Amino acid sequence: MQTAEIHKRWLDFYDRKKHTVVPSAPLVSDDPTLMFVVAGMVPFVPYLTGVVPAPFPRATSVQKCIRTNDIEEVGRTPRHGTFFQMCGNFSFGDYFKREAISFAWEFLTTTESAGGLGFSSTDLWVTVYKEDNEAYNLWIEISDLPAERIQRLDKDTNFWSTGQPGPAGPSSEIFFDRGPAYGVDGGPATDDDRYVEIWNLVFMQYQITEVKSKTEFTILSELPHKNIDTGLGLERVAFIKQGVDNMYEIDQVRPVLDRAAEIAGVTYGQNSAADVRLRVIADHVRSGLMLIADGVTPGKDGRGYILRRLLRRIVLSMRLLGVTKPIFPELFPISRDAMSSAYPEVAEKFEFISRTAYAEEQTFLRTLSSGLQLLSNAVTTATDKNSSLISGDAAFLLHDTHGFPIELTSEIAAEAGLEVDRQVFETLLTAQRDRAKADAKAKKNQKADISVYQSLRAMGETVFLGYEQLETKSKILGILVDGQPANSATAGSSAELVLQETTLWAEAGGQAADRGKIYGDSFTAEVLDVQKTVPGLIVHTVKITDGTVAVADSAYSSVDPAHRFAAEQAHSATHIVHAALREVLGEQAHQSGSFNKSGYMRLDFAHNEALSLDTRTEIEDISNTAINKSFEVVTRVLPLNEAKAMGAMSLFSEKYGDTVRMVDIGGSWSRELCAGTHVKNSAQIGLINLLSESSVGSANRRVEALVGFDAFKQFAAERALVTELSSSLKAPRAAVVSRVSELAAQLKAAEKKIAKLEAEKLGAKVRQLLKSLQTVGDVRFIAADIGIVSSADELRGIVQQLRLQLEGSNAVVVCCAVLESKPLVAAATTQLARDKKFNAGQLVRQAANILGGGGGGKPDIAQGGGQDPQAIAAALQGVRAQLTEQAAN
Repeated sequence: MQTAEIHKRWLDFYDRKKHTVVPSAPLVSDDPTLMFVVAGMVPFVPYLTGVVPAPFPRATSVQKCIRTNDIEEVGRTPRHGTFFQMCGNFSFGDYFKREAISFAWEFLTTTESAGGLGFSSTDLWVTVYKEDNEAYNLWIEISDLPAERIQRLDKDTNFWSTGQPGPAGPSSEIFFDRGPAYGVDGGPATDDDRYVEIWNLVFMQYQITEVKSKTEFTILSELPHKNIDTGLGLERVAFIKQGVDNMYEIDQVRPVLDRAAEIAGVTYGQNSAADVRLRVIADHVRSGLMLIADGVTPGKDGRGYILRRLLRRIVLSMRLLGVTKPIFPELFPISRDAMSSAYPEVAEKFEFISRTAYAEEQTFLRTLSSGLQLLSNAVTTATDKNSSLISGDAAFLLHDTHGFPIELTSEIAAEAGLEVDRQVFETLLTAQRDRAKADAKAKKNQKADISVYQSLRAMGETVFLGYEQLETKSKILGILVDGQPANSATAGSSAELVLQETTLWAEAGGQAADRGKIYGDSFTAEVLDVQKTVPGLIVHTVKITDGTVAVADSAYSSVDPAHRFAAEQAHSATHIVHAALREVLGEQAHQSGSFNKSGYMRLDFAHNEALSLDTRTEIEDISNTAINKSFEVVTRVLPLNEAKAMGAMSLFSEKYGDTVRMVDIGGSWSRELCAGTHVKNSAQIGLINLLSESSVGSANRRVEALVGFDAFKQFAAERALVTELSSSLKAPRAAVVSRVSELAAQLKAAEKKIAKLEAEKLGAKVRQLLKSLQTVGDVRFIAADIGIVSSADELRGIVQQLRLQLEGSNAVVVCCAVLESKPLVAAATTQLARDKKFNAGQLVRQAANILGGGGGGKPDIAQGGGQDPQAIAAALQGVRAQLTEQAAN
C-alpha cells in the first residue's frame, strides 16, 4: 500500500466519523518556542489547552513534521527520520476514551477492501498506563486482543504532559510485532526494536501542578472538558504495509536512495556504513524538499541553519561514498516525483525549490574546499609536531563551522596515517549540546508566560476594526503588569491592555505595529507596541501617561493617522516592488519575506545572483511608473479557492483560512493575499527610492527602499551632495562623474609610480642584503637586521625576494626589523633547505622568544614579533647558532 494511499484512507475514515478535515499546517511553527512543527498536535495546542476556543468539536489531519534533535540517529535505526508525517484525530471536549479506542481498532483491523489498513489482530500489542483501568477494560471489550497483549506500563512511557503545569493525561500505545526475526519475545515492555509503535492515543483528562519531571507531578483535578489527541506515524505504517525493513525504504524515500547508490557505484544492503550514508541522503533530500517548499531558505541561524545542515549532510555523505560532483540536480527531482502525489505544491514550487537547493550545494562545495584546506593544515601541524593525533579543537571547528562530520575528518586523517583526538572532540561536542539543551529548556519554559493570556483569549477574539476606521469605543477586558494579571495600572507605569475591539494594527504580515493612544474618562495611555501574543488575541503594550486604567473601563483606541498612512504607503510599495521584480526577473522571483514601516520597506525574494545597476534602475522605474499611473487599490474578502483561481499570490510559509483578504493594485497587475492595511490609490505612495540590494542566503536576495516623503528627502540629500561635489571639483553637475573618473585615473597612475619606486627600493635593499650571505657546511643563509619598516608586509616581501634569489640552493633567510617601536622577525626556506629539515616556523619561534613575543608559521614561510627591539642582535645571533649547529649535523 503506497504512503499516499494510507494518507488518503486516514482522512476518508475520520471524515466518515464526522471529523473536520484540517489541511497540514506549514512546517514553520506559529509557536514562538518552536522552530518547526514537531508533532501532529502542535497546530491544535491552542484548542487542546483552552487558550483558543476550538472552532470544531472533532478534527483530523495528516501533519508534516520536522525533528532534528536525533539527527545523528538518522539512518541507524528503522524509525528515525527528520521529516515525517503524523496522522492525528482530535476531540475537543466531544468524545473520549471509548470512541478513540474504537476508532483506532476499527481503522487498523478493517480490511483493505473496506477502506481500512487490514492489520491482523495477532500482530498487534497495546500498552496502557498502569493505573488506567478504564482504558484497559475498554481494550478488552472493544478488541479481540488477549489480556497478555495489553501491557500496563508506568508514567515514563504511558503518561503525557507538556512538562509544565496544565493539561495532562494517560496514554495508550499500539505496537506492531515484526516477528521473532527482529528480536526477543515479550511485547513492548521489552523495549525491543521488534515492536514498532505505530499509534499513540493521549487521553487528556487531568490538570497537573508541581511538575518536577516527566514522572514527578501532582494531579490537581479532572479537566472539565476532556480532550483526545492521537498520532499515527505514517512512515512507520507505510514500511510495515510495504513489507520493507525501515522508513527509508518506503515508496516516498527509496527512489532517492536507489539513485544515490547508483551514482556512488555501491549496492544497498552490502555494506552497513554505506547503507547508513544512503539512508541519510534519502531522508535529508526529502526533508530539504519539504522545508524549502514551505518557504525556509538556507541561512546562518534558526530554521535556515537547520536546513543548511541537512543539505550539507547530503553532500558530505555523498563525499564519504566517493562522489565529489554536484548531485542535487539528480536527487531533488526524484524526491519531488515521489512526494507530489501527496503534496502537489512541491511540483508547483519546484522551480524555487531547485534553485534554492542547487545554489546552496554550489556554495557548500566551495566551503568544502576551504574546509579540506583547513584539515590539510591540521594534518601538517600534527606532522610537524611528530604527533599521531589531529587536535580535537581542529576537528570540532571543522564539524561546527564547516559542517564536516567527524567520520569524514577521521577518514581523511587515516589516509595520512593519523587519528583524531576524539576525547577532546567529544568533550567540545557535549558542551555544545548541553548549551543547546539549556537554551531549548529556557525556550520551553517560556510557555508559562503565554498561559497568562489564556483566560483573556477565552473571552473571545479581539475584533480589529482598523480597516475602516481609526478610532473606536471599546472596553478594557484585561490588564497585565510585569506579565501578571492586574486590576489596574497607574500613571507612569507600563502595562499590557486587552480590548474587546481595537483599531490599532498588531505587527503581522511584515507590517509594523501602529502607533497611537488608548484613552478613557479617567486615563490616557501611549501605545508603544501591538502584538498578537496568541492567535486571535491583540495585546497593546502601553505607557500610562495620565490617570488610572482599570479592568471593565470604557476606552477608545485611536490610531496616529500620519504614522498609519506612512505605513500603508510602505506596505503598498512592497506589493508594487514585488510585481516589478517578477516583471523584470521572471515569475520565480517570489517573495520570501518582508518588513515595512513608516517610510521604509524591505523585501526578500528568490533569486540566485546580484542585480546589476541597470536592473535595479529598471525595477525602480517600473515601480514609480505604477505609482504615476494612479492604479486603484482594491481589497476583497473571498474564499481561498476563488482567490487562487484569480491568480492571487501567496507566501510559502503563510497559513490561510478558508476565507482570505486579497489586495489588487491595478487589477491583476499586482494581486496578492494580504491582511495588511493599504493606500486607496497607488499615487498616494508618492515615490519609491531603491536604496540597496544584497544577499540574504543561497538563492535569496533582499531589496530595501525608502517610500513617500522619506524617499524624497533621500533624493534631496543626494542632490545636495552632488551640488557640493560640483562646487569642490569646480565642474558642472553633468561633468561630476567624468571629473571624478579623471581624478581616479590620476590617483591610479600615481599609485603605480609609487609602487614602481617601492619595487626599486626593495630591489636595492635585497641586493644589499645578499652581500651578507654566509655559508656553513652546505647551507647558505642570511640573518640580518634591516632596520625600520613601514609594515609587516614589507618585511615579509623582503624575505620572500631574498629566497627567490637563492632558489635552487640549500638556503635560509631570517630578517628582523622594527615597526612602530616593536621588533618583527620573518623567515623563509628554499625547497632544498626544507628537504634538509630546516623549518622557517621553528626558527621564527626561537627568535620571537628572545624578542619577548611569539610567532610561527609553515616550514616554508613564517613570521612573528616581540616587545624588545634591543634584543634583535641576540635573536639573530641565536638563529646563526642554530643554523650552524644544524648544518654541522
